[in-house]
Amino acid sequence: MIMKGKKGVILGVANNKSIAYGIAKACAAQGAEIAFTYLNDSLKKRVVPIAEEFGSADCVYPCDVSKPEEIKALKESIEKDMGKIDFIVHSIAFAPKEGLSGRFYDISKEAFDIAMDISVYSLIEVVRELKPLLSENSSVLTLTYYGGAKYIPNYNLMGVAKAALEMTTKYLAEDLGKDGIRVNAISAGPIKTLAAAGIGDFRFMLKWNEAHSPLKKNVSIDEVGNSGMYLLSDLSSAVTGEIHYVDSGFNIMGMPAVEFNEDGRPTIAWNGTDK
Repeated sequence: MIMKGKKGVILGVANNKSIAYGIAKACAAQGAEIAFTYLNDSLKKRVVPIAEEFGSADCVYPCDVSKPEEIKALKESIEKDMGKIDFIVHSIAFAPKEGLSGRFYDISKEAFDIAMDISVYSLIEVVRELKPLLSENSSVLTLTYYGGAKYIPNYNLMGVAKAALEMTTKYLAEDLGKDGIRVNAISAGPIKTLAAAGIGDFRFMLKWNEAHSPLKKNVSIDEVGNSGMYLLSDLSSAVTGEIHYVDSGFNIMGMPAVEFNEDGRPTIAWNGTDK
């Protein structure tokens, strides 16, 4: 198995429909030993059964990344229970509701600071704290979205945070490369996750991506999970600083595919029934 003997921690699994769960599933299937974190007691109830599913019931830890002391405690717990680790998955992002609706220029400084702290700086802080535990040829993976590269309606503040996260990935990749640590990001297409529930008109986004991506489909957490496993494994030993798109090719499109009416006027095709 590709990841037999590998150990790592995944921060940010919300439930069995989350992208982080797909990554955990793919890694576990290839022999990896995985630790999990949870934000609070409410989410702990969801994460513990997932950890049990992957044989990691004894490796579930609290970690609110807005609290530096919890990140430090996470490092101590992992060191005690697992020793060295080979990978970190950072699947954490948050923006206050006001940052995902309304006029962009009305976003408050407080909301901006919160989004950047949780969604971006947390990656730096987690890597810095856990770096002493990382083995040679280890891998760090974070999750982004196309809204960090191009304007996406209703993504607003989170788009700016993802743009910062993608550049953070590149700068960390250069900085940690000398230590044998690779840092990459996956930019997944839209998926029905708990996080996506906060984005307005998300159903329309799903239809649009399905209709206008080259593969004419939306992606699944299993497909993203397989790509995540590749980037965390030795199969990608010479890959770092990359924003790896798993979006059925949507990101390559310069304009949408169209069909034409009988009178010759273009009409956008959904390529399927309304869902």
